[in-house]
Amino acid sequence: MYPINILFEDEFYFAIDKPAGLLVHPSPIERRATNAIALIREQMGIKAYTVHRLDRPTSGVLIFAKTSEAANKLNLCFAGRRVQKTYLCVCRGYTEEQGVIDYPLKEIIDKVADKMANPNKPAKDAVSEYRRLGTVELPIPVSKYPAARYSLVEVKPKTGRKHQIRRHLKHIFHPLVGDTQHGDGKHNALFREHFGLDRLLLMATKLEFVHPFTGQAIEINAPVSGWVDQLFTEFGWQGLYPAPTAIDEVQSDRPD
Repeated sequence: MYPINILFEDEFYFAIDKPAGLLVHPSPIERRATNAIALIREQMGIKAYTVHRLDRPTSGVLIFAKTSEAANKLNLCFAGRRVQKTYLCVCRGYTEEQGVIDYPLKEIIDKVADKMANPNKPAKDAVSEYRRLGTVELPIPVSKYPAARYSLVEVKPKTGRKHQIRRHLKHIFHPLVGDTQHGDGKHNALFREHFGLDRLLLMATKLEFVHPFTGQAIEINAPVSGWVDQLFTEFGWQGLYPAPTAIDEVQSDRPD
């Protein structure tokens, strides 16, 4: 069972720390899969209005509205790019210390859910800012190399295209660890075999916006899970990311 961990709540909105592997809403492809909308209804007894989404394998800050009016107002903030999102990820190789990826992305068409969509739509603008927080070299051979190198990277996407961070990091030849769609299978296997990894190392750690009703500056933070914290500590990355509290550490990346 996935627990609902509330990060923020007022009379208009609430944000949860979405676990990796949890769908945001029901899917026509995986009708029996657990989703956040249903869990919120079951565990909190309220109806949640979707404002934005996180990919199923991504964990972290996910905000919902309590009314359709509140959803519409915050949706306008997202559409107007007045919401700042911050992500933490691990990617193959050593990235530049910082940079901007300005690379248009074509819409990803789902064969079932989007079967009526036009596959020939032009690519849309997509911009991601990033900075490298840390690096690690593991004495584990991979492919033709005697050791494996990885970067801990903070990313602030300025647009909201599907799989944007995953596709952008792949575009600069630094695919994310644990990404089965856009990643590197050899490095995914290394993490699976040596560290027991069974998730994408991409986490939505912060969401910032001006409250549409109160005008207050809102900042919502999500710590990494206890398991990710242990892995990052092993890599010497302590203090470079939002670590879990004692309560957070009991949370797992895996459902019961």
